[in-house]
Amino acid sequence: MLKLFTKGFWDVVARIILRNKIAILLSIVAITVLFSTQWNHMRFTYTEANLLPDDHEVNIVYTDFLNIFGEEGNLVVLGVKDSSLFTVEHLNAWNKLSEAFKSLDEVEAVVSIKDLKKLVKNTEEERFELEPFITDSIHTNRQLDSLQEDLFQKYPFYDNFLFNKNTKTIRTAIYLRKDIVNTAARKDFVFDALLPKVEAFEKATNLDVRISGMPYVRTLNAQNIVDEIGKFIALALGVTSLIFFLFFRSFRATFISLLVVCIGVMWTFGIIGFLQYELTVLTALIPPLIIVIGIPNCIFLINKYQHEVKLHGNKVRSLQRVITKVGNATLMTNVTTASGFATFMLTESTLLKEFGVVASLSILSIFILCLLIIPIIYTFLPFPKDRHLEHLNKRWIGGFVNWMERMVKERRITIYITSIVLLIASMIGIYQIKISGSLIEDMSKEAEFFQDIRFFEEEFNGIMPV
Repeated sequence: MLKLFTKGFWDVVARIILRNKIAILLSIVAITVLFSTQWNHMRFTYTEANLLPDDHEVNIVYTDFLNIFGEEGNLVVLGVKDSSLFTVEHLNAWNKLSEAFKSLDEVEAVVSIKDLKKLVKNTEEERFELEPFITDSIHTNRQLDSLQEDLFQKYPFYDNFLFNKNTKTIRTAIYLRKDIVNTAARKDFVFDALLPKVEAFEKATNLDVRISGMPYVRTLNAQNIVDEIGKFIALALGVTSLIFFLFFRSFRATFISLLVVCIGVMWTFGIIGFLQYELTVLTALIPPLIIVIGIPNCIFLINKYQHEVKLHGNKVRSLQRVITKVGNATLMTNVTTASGFATFMLTESTLLKEFGVVASLSILSIFILCLLIIPIIYTFLPFPKDRHLEHLNKRWIGGFVNWMERMVKERRITIYITSIVLLIASMIGIYQIKISGSLIEDMSKEAEFFQDIRFFEEEFNGIMPV
């Protein structure tokens, strides 16, 4: 009874799709345009990925801390490890660079070696007084030698704060306003003020300036992820389309599949914008995921169509069977996959909930797009040529399927033993997994800002919070 109902349902779906081709295509275009208007609502997160539930004890304590003291990750540091810095011209330029940041609206305070004070004994009034190491600027080498003696020998309590006396590394600390650290103003400061000033200094002095600090690292890592989204999408499209073409040997079928998954990616970004979710490390993975799921859907549908056409030569009947036969199977696989991602919605983590919502909706969307677009487009295309059907005659595919069938039927004990061995190996592997809470674990090791992080770890024991 259920089988008859299912068959009748898909017969109705097939008739609706094939009889309302123009209306369906126009509806898809309209929805795509509507989703494209939501792209401007997308924004990349300005904080680290927080997978803990909002009511978790650690999150509650951290939120209380922020409410009392404000954002703690507002420090940007500049560092130079070069002996040529200790020349009159270069050191004055370094101090001038540090002073230039004090006038910016985004900056709360700047601390450089020019701001350091030294204790001077006042014998007349019998008290100590604070005097700056550098009153105005350095004019002579004698002043420079005196400054180095004060910094590296007489006042060791400044060591490892703004300089390292062993390696002669100097740094400047820039404290941003806490209210802009998690806003777009932080990105504007980094790209419009910090980097241009540092690059100008490097060009004038030929010194290599290292930059780090949570605001800087967050900004460049976020930009790196944004740049990699396009790279991941392009690579996913390239690899899947190449595999698709090698299988079907048809530019037309490949182009149709790419068109479908590209629309699916556009819908994914539209869903993120419509729900006004932030683009995080997790949601950035969904577009490539949609491509990887969408291409197999296209393969199932197109391969079934070509198989039916070769079997009886009736294009309309072939498209109808594509929808009724493959549509039901792909629906089950896509709904199962979407349900798996939807389980993240049951967690208490906001980030995982958003990921589950977007992933499940996007997977269902790509299924609908594949089921609608591919049969409709093929109704307008001419009958497939013989070269488009050659892949159906490949013996190695049939041979591989027959081998698998024979193994399942005749070598059950071997399969059981192999499965148990792999299960044991997997259980051993589970205990080899190492858990890391490092903030830089997921960052690109080749990125320049990552190398700067390592630099400050070596010179000043790092700048990351505990």
